[in-house]
Amino acid sequence: MSSKDNALPVSGPAIELDRKTRIKSILGGSAGNLVEWYDWYVYAAFTLYFAPKFFPSGNQTAELLSAAAVFAVGFLMRPIGAWIMGIYADRKGRKAGLTLSVTLMCIGSLIIAVTPGHETIGIFAPALLVFARLLQGLSVGGEYGASATYLSEMAGKNRRGFFSSFQYVTLIAGQLTALGVLLILQRVLTPEQLGDWGWRIPFFIGGLLAIFVFWVRRGLVETKSFDNAKTSDKPRSSGFALFKHYPKEAFTVLALTAGGTLAFYTYTTYLQKFLVNTSGFSKESASEITALALLVFMLIQPLAGALSDRIGRKPLMIGFGVMGVLFTYPIFSTLSTTTDPYVAFGLSMAGLIIVTGYTSINAVVKAEMFPAHIRALGVALPYALANTIFGGTAEWVALKFKLSGYETWFFWYVTIMIALSLIIYIRMKETRDHSLIHED
Repeated sequence: MSSKDNALPVSGPAIELDRKTRIKSILGGSAGNLVEWYDWYVYAAFTLYFAPKFFPSGNQTAELLSAAAVFAVGFLMRPIGAWIMGIYADRKGRKAGLTLSVTLMCIGSLIIAVTPGHETIGIFAPALLVFARLLQGLSVGGEYGASATYLSEMAGKNRRGFFSSFQYVTLIAGQLTALGVLLILQRVLTPEQLGDWGWRIPFFIGGLLAIFVFWVRRGLVETKSFDNAKTSDKPRSSGFALFKHYPKEAFTVLALTAGGTLAFYTYTTYLQKFLVNTSGFSKESASEITALALLVFMLIQPLAGALSDRIGRKPLMIGFGVMGVLFTYPIFSTLSTTTDPYVAFGLSMAGLIIVTGYTSINAVVKAEMFPAHIRALGVALPYALANTIFGGTAEWVALKFKLSGYETWFFWYVTIMIALSLIIYIRMKETRDHSLIHED
């Protein structure tokens, strides 16, 4: 790679971006992503404990359903966050967008940590919970586009799939860290202590980590793609410009995300509840099974990302689509009847391996579709819309089907959505060979 290709200005004179600086920047951006998603997933990991505090009803499924509804409400802000902060990252810089998103996440976590329960302040307890999740939804909506764009632009041409896969490595690591905190607290606290006050601890941890990440992100190097886009004569990033000039690309992002994000949230955030509420495992066993499966899932992301650099992005996405259509129903129907933790782990792992075909490369696929001046918004907004409609409602839909006595309908719902996304995977261009990042 020539020195010209490596020159990346921070502000003012250009600096030479060597391999060490490139990797340091990618790891720095990824570390912030980890904390962002830890804060987001802590809510899902501790729902079983705090749901009775905010939504007391005496029925576990009903309490979980109410908490899942708030989880879904948080997703309503993600398109708004993607819109506002996608434009912000396109106009002010990827680093600026990343810094703003982690600030909002910090505030949301600390609000949840200090909010009294329903018995103390009544309806204001769930109201404050909703407000905090709205802030966090705004944050995550902007985080995905900014971090996906930053990592994809910072990575070299021949390693873009590998390095961009670290977005989901850190995303999963955030979820795994949340589960790790849960497992530790389950060992050192009694169930009564966890349900009474222990569930607040992980939210305090998230708030403090976000403050640290704020400091880290202020020192990140800006990308060359953004610097070049600032001097171009392209129209400024906006929602109108996105859907006027790039409607096909925006729709493609939305459609390819729908099945992938639904499958991802089904096999991650909902799986823990499914193992407890349907399979009959204890909360501790379900947490251990989920944590171990997620650990392996996290480790295989870079392998799949590197594979996409060799064979292309399409084969992996098509593989996810075909396998997801064939095996989603068998995996969950078998999981619902097993009482063996090893069988449960194996089935969970099988589902996550299938989903890897989507998770490991979806960020770079989207980034490669858009030019630099509108990339953060193009990646973030359609993705956030699909996440709101399909990912954020996954738990709520699953629990609603169960409460109505038709739980298996949810398995078919996931299968159908994966099948619809599969059509897009088959029809779309190979983005590795038609990447607009190459033109930056």
